[in-house]
Amino acid sequence: MPTLKYEKAPDACEVVTDVIRTLKIRHLDPERIPCVRSRGSSSKAILARIHALQRIVAEALDLKTVYVIEVISENYDKLGGEEKTRTLIHELLHIPKNFGGGLLSHRRHVSSRHVMKVWKDYLKAKEHPQVEIQLAEEKKARTKTAEE
Repeated sequence: MPTLKYEKAPDACEVVTDVIRTLKIRHLDPERIPCVRSRGSSSKAILARIHALQRIVAEALDLKTVYVIEVISENYDKLGGEEKTRTLIHELLHIPKNFGGGLLSHRRHVSSRHVMKVWKDYLKAKEHPQVEIQLAEEKKARTKTAEE
C-alpha cells in the first residue's frame, strides 16, 4: 500500500478564498479552510475530500473549528481550471452554516445540480462584481423566516 504524502496546496486555497469572497459566503472563513494536496493515492474516482476538526476536539485543544480540503493530486491535478473550481465548490458545500465541525451529506445538501447553481452564481458574480448574488441557501432561509 503506497504511503500518502501531504503538502500545502496554495493554488487550491486561492480558489477557495476567491469563491468565498466573490460569492460573499458569510459563514465560511477562508482562514479556517486550509487546503492540502495528497500524493500516493490509489483512488481513481475521488478528486478531493473535506475533513472536519470536530468541535469537541477543537474545544479540548483550545482551537477554533477548522475544515481541511484535501485535493488528490493524481486525479485533481489533471482537471482543467473550471472543473477544479467546481470540485472545490462541491467540498465547500459540505460545510454547515454553523461551522461547527460537522459535515453536510450528499443526499440532502450537496448535489451536482446544487454545485452547478453555485458555479453559475460564481461566474455571474465574477462578471458583475457590483451585483450581489443571493445564494440558493440564503433565499431558502429568508423565505422560511418570512413564512414564520
